[in-house]
Amino acid sequence: MSFRFPRRITLAPGMRLNRGKRSLELSVGSDGASPSTEASGGREGRPRGGNGRTSLAAALETCLSHGETLFVRLEIGDQGTIRYFYGDGTPMTESESRVLRRHARTALRERLERYCRRLNEDLEHLGRLHEETPHPQTNGYTPRHFDEAPPASPTFRAAAWWHALWPPAKRRREAENRRRQAAFDEAYRDWEWRKAEYDAAEFARQRRESEAVWHDRDAMEQTLRERLEEIDWPRETVIDFDLGQDDRTIAVDVELPAEDEMPDRLWTMPAKQVKLTPKRLSATRQRRLYRDHVHGIACRVLGAVFARLPAIEEARVSGYRLVTDPASGRERDQYLYSVKVTRKQWEKTDFDGLEETDPVVVVEAFTLRRDMTKTGIFRDIEPFKLV
Repeated sequence: MSFRFPRRITLAPGMRLNRGKRSLELSVGSDGASPSTEASGGREGRPRGGNGRTSLAAALETCLSHGETLFVRLEIGDQGTIRYFYGDGTPMTESESRVLRRHARTALRERLERYCRRLNEDLEHLGRLHEETPHPQTNGYTPRHFDEAPPASPTFRAAAWWHALWPPAKRRREAENRRRQAAFDEAYRDWEWRKAEYDAAEFARQRRESEAVWHDRDAMEQTLRERLEEIDWPRETVIDFDLGQDDRTIAVDVELPAEDEMPDRLWTMPAKQVKLTPKRLSATRQRRLYRDHVHGIACRVLGAVFARLPAIEEARVSGYRLVTDPASGRERDQYLYSVKVTRKQWEKTDFDGLEETDPVVVVEAFTLRRDMTKTGIFRDIEPFKLV
């Protein structure tokens, strides 16, 4: 890809595009299941067995029958089939998987149902990114509180009555209490330093976003970077941008996902079974999802620019994807759209009604270069440039 502008940001994904292999980790037992992040204890590896007298399936049966908790990982294939693994990564045999399902069927189903809903919600969210676009009159940055709790006060061991009769024991007890106090004092000082550094950074960001963004080019670039990083990007995204000579215009290029990177199915949970069933989206619905997603990205980037860079009077946002040129076999940039918006035009957007507004309609209200068919097929365009 060509390097088009002086500034580049690589944004890490938050909500990921859910194509390919899916996995789920949890602790299971006869009486429940929980996400691995909440599980405490539990057997990480296989139960003892398989020594010629006791099979692993029988050992697993005994383990779960006695109420033990087992850490497992589920790998969900494209067709909804599930493979089971012990916590140490060892795959379960079919007989072991049957034992697990028999003892923890209800818990497994509940966990898979939640996971199924999350997959579908993530897919729907891809087409509704524009709904979270901020109003351009959003107030400046509000400093966040330092959420790390201070270290707990030490617990001192009181002297026993007999310590008066045995001074060495009394001295050891006093020395232990002094060590606890010293450890607490050091931990508290470290906590105070972290809090002071955090509060100073938050205060500096507040000043930068309320004052410096009006006249300081570096402050504008840093603010835009931080605001774009806070968007829940579904994939790693590269953004290039350039401020105009007078710092009142900006051009932004956004790398968009390819259509085949988008999720292509909804998921359901069959009654009484421990599996997921995929239903492939129609070609029409896939194109609509992609169309809404890429236009929603334009809305979010424009929202970040106009909400956080008050000196900007005009923004140009262009979206491109990487395609393979059939003639040369090399990758090239294919621009799908390029939109030019003034602040006055942007402020006329109905930000309170975005949930009922098509993201395509939002973008079409402005000066737009785009060659898209009614079914959502894009052809190359030439993007707007800064002059």
